[in-house]
Amino acid sequence: MDSIRLAVLISGSGSTLQNLIDKIAAGELPATIVGVAASRAGLFGIERAERTGLPVVVVERKPTETFSQRVFEAIRPKQPDLVILAGWLHLLAIPADFENRVLNIHPSLLPAFGGPGMYGRRVHEAVLASGTKVTGCTVHFADNTYDTGPIVLRSEVPVLEHDTPDTLAVRVQAAECEAYPQAIRKVAEVR
Repeated sequence: MDSIRLAVLISGSGSTLQNLIDKIAAGELPATIVGVAASRAGLFGIERAERTGLPVVVVERKPTETFSQRVFEAIRPKQPDLVILAGWLHLLAIPADFENRVLNIHPSLLPAFGGPGMYGRRVHEAVLASGTKVTGCTVHFADNTYDTGPIVLRSEVPVLEHDTPDTLAVRVQAAECEAYPQAIRKVAEVR
């Protein structure tokens, strides 16, 4: 399989970005990260990208009405095959030339526990409050709403009797570290 070109969008510490960097370096993901876009300055994820020599651009949210347009203007010249939302916390209006080319990962088995306001710890709290016995993560194509695009891959994680949001988050994140690269490979093979 040829190397797939990735643009990675971050809004935080860049742990998902680091996982992709590590998988590529280990030869487990035939990909090249062609650029990173951050939603604000000062993120630890920017430092992670710069340490690896990846080009980074910061796209500030304001003015919000042009935010999505500016994000895609920043990454379009890099000619990515896929855009990877890696802890990206902002809804994007996806332009026609990027339809079915933007992947997101969500820390539940969508459609359960998805939608506006459902991210990070909030998801794990909702899972525990519901009493469900299985959760996990879902990689899906992003569309212009929260967590509703076509699903590429799901990975299940058991909910244990004495789980807290933090202990559950650790296991779900471990599943995400394997599921996201696997989904990228799956999409690359189809293309």
